[in-house]
Amino acid sequence: MTDQIRVDRKGHIATITLNRPEKLNAMTKPMWGRLGEVLQDLEADDDLRCLVLRGAGGKSFSPGNDIGEFETDRSDAAKAKAYGELIHRALGRLRNFRHPTLALIEGICVGGGLEIAGLCDIRICGRSSRFGAPINKLGLVMAYPEISGLKDIVGRSNALEILLEGRVFDAEEAKEKGIVTRIVEDGDVEKEAYETAERIAAGAPLVARWHKKFLRRLEQPEPLTEEELEEGYTCYDTEDFQIGYRSFLDKSKPDFKGR
Repeated sequence: MTDQIRVDRKGHIATITLNRPEKLNAMTKPMWGRLGEVLQDLEADDDLRCLVLRGAGGKSFSPGNDIGEFETDRSDAAKAKAYGELIHRALGRLRNFRHPTLALIEGICVGGGLEIAGLCDIRICGRSSRFGAPINKLGLVMAYPEISGLKDIVGRSNALEILLEGRVFDAEEAKEKGIVTRIVEDGDVEKEAYETAERIAAGAPLVARWHKKFLRRLEQPEPLTEEELEEGYTCYDTEDFQIGYRSFLDKSKPDFKGR
């Protein structure tokens, strides 16, 4: 089962592939569990600078959960809760992941697939990609930990439109709603995504983590503390700041160390 959540590494960039192409990368209970474990391991990796998430096969990111499991693993509320805890653990780790994340979206990105992609920092799709959450047709609710991620990227009104209609829509509408950040031609999605990941990885990794942390904190209603405000100046004491500004003056490419 572990090969259905595949992890590859190239330098400072890691890729998680939902690897079940014969089922369009539909998620199963073991896959959700493994996804959470992999995210936990990668979270602790100080050498990581960008994480790419994608589906195998080029036809689908993921259509969400495998419907075949409803009879075995989600046939009542108790079983569904145990299943949901794995989903929410994985989504929570992705939502709070300290390193930059990027969704490489080819083809179908629906239901649980949309929930995964929507929690990535940058979302790049092909022109023929399709999006939606037609779970009302299954008599299913999108639970609080899942619906909050959708609401964060599209807002309350758009979230209600997506959930109440249960309609599958195209990439242009997805971009209008904020679900994707960039649309490219279908054959260019992989190239664009990894070029973007390389640009992210070339930046100062501590700065990327701070920016994610600061933006996440600003979503909270509590006023910033003096200690939190002071953290905005911590970067000046890093080795990467010395490397960065000297490289800027020298007109050379910086080689950041993450220190």
